[in-house]
Amino acid sequence: MTAAPLTEPSQETTPPPDPRLWNEDLAPAKERRWKVYDIFALWMSDVHNLGNYTFAAGLFVLGLSAWQVFTALLFGFVIIYFGMNLMGRIGQRTGVPFPVVARISFGTFGANLPALIRAIIAIFWYGIQTYLASVAITLLVLAIDPGLKPWTEHGFLGLHALGWICFIALWAVQALILTRGMESVRKFQDWCGPAIWVVMIALAVWILAAGDWNISFTSSPKQLSTGEQIRQWFGAAGLILATYGTLMLNFCDFSRFAPDQKTVKRGNFWGLPINSTAFALLSVVVTAGSMQVFGEAITDPAELLAKVDNTAVLVIGALTFAVATMGVNIVANFVSPAYDLANIWPKRITFTIGGMISAVAALCVLPWKLYSSPAVVNYFLGGLGAFLGPLFGIMIVDYYLIRRGKVDVAQLFVDGGIYPRVNPRALVTFFPTAALSAVIALVPYFAPAAPYSWFIGTASSAALYYVVSRKHR
Repeated sequence: MTAAPLTEPSQETTPPPDPRLWNEDLAPAKERRWKVYDIFALWMSDVHNLGNYTFAAGLFVLGLSAWQVFTALLFGFVIIYFGMNLMGRIGQRTGVPFPVVARISFGTFGANLPALIRAIIAIFWYGIQTYLASVAITLLVLAIDPGLKPWTEHGFLGLHALGWICFIALWAVQALILTRGMESVRKFQDWCGPAIWVVMIALAVWILAAGDWNISFTSSPKQLSTGEQIRQWFGAAGLILATYGTLMLNFCDFSRFAPDQKTVKRGNFWGLPINSTAFALLSVVVTAGSMQVFGEAITDPAELLAKVDNTAVLVIGALTFAVATMGVNIVANFVSPAYDLANIWPKRITFTIGGMISAVAALCVLPWKLYSSPAVVNYFLGGLGAFLGPLFGIMIVDYYLIRRGKVDVAQLFVDGGIYPRVNPRALVTFFPTAALSAVIALVPYFAPAAPYSWFIGTASSAALYYVVSRKHR
């Protein structure tokens, strides 16, 4: 049985927290208000977005049937469920966010390496996600009022006037929510996650009715051989693992607010294997229906919604997509860098300040230009994303197999205590396994194995770190 962490060591043996390592936001959570529904709603906020819809719909277009997409993603989400529980347990028991948890394995200052990698990825994707949502909102706004078309004919820094308005509006509302702290995040995602379900179910009913309620779950628009179907099936499961590898790494940012591990597990169960696969299946059903009704597979729900000849529906749809995007951005791309940047300079950077730095940085990188460059998205963000698996493998093995769950939380805020400034074994493990994972993800020769880069990186780092750590004990 895993021993309980020493979360309250004697004040006689533990020096006071070092201001270079501690502030109120990084300290163990004082209030544990997150219940099962909060965790469940968090996953609804993270899953119910345009990117995941397009991903599931794209698998259908590539040749998998609705049933095959459903089973592939269910398989992937089950694995993600167990991974989230492993990291969630660490956060729930210690009560500290991801960069402080990383101190256990990487050292009190060495933890800035995984924190910065995670923060950079989140900042860039925050900007890109906001831009993609603003494009969808722009499309729906033009469908509501075609008279705004002249606003799209002149641009500044690569984005037209209407695009700027939609982008800045989404950007500002998200920033406002984050500045109010994690309790505000909890309350927001409690209702924004379910909101998209209402529109998606309505969209499904509309498309099914237009298709005479005759949608095949076994056919697909493209015929594949049995071998190719199997390859696509496992590839889909591997890609969904890589997609959620970001949040799997810092899920402790949220589980730290749960009162017990049972709450985390139940919320994860309803939010991942159940809700996520149901949303993916609904996405495929709507896409299959669009092919039957319009003669082409429409993988963008905003484009499909724009075909509805009803202004009220378009307004509701536009607002819902905006809310859905804010939900996933706040959960996946805002909370993490807020903590990660606070970890770099706790004395000056709080959670709120870290969040605002992230928001401004995401605006300054001009995400529409990044997204229009495949080299940036694939090689820069893809390469950084490949590093997440090795980080996860090291942290999980260190906590569960090397330390057996024994953590003195107070010492994580002490310079020169029982945890080193930098753990060389973690670095010796990380760099070669991260390079391996990046090569598999990015080099064309290894393209068949690319969907499994996260899993390969995780497994290789876990094995190497275990060997290195056991050898030096």
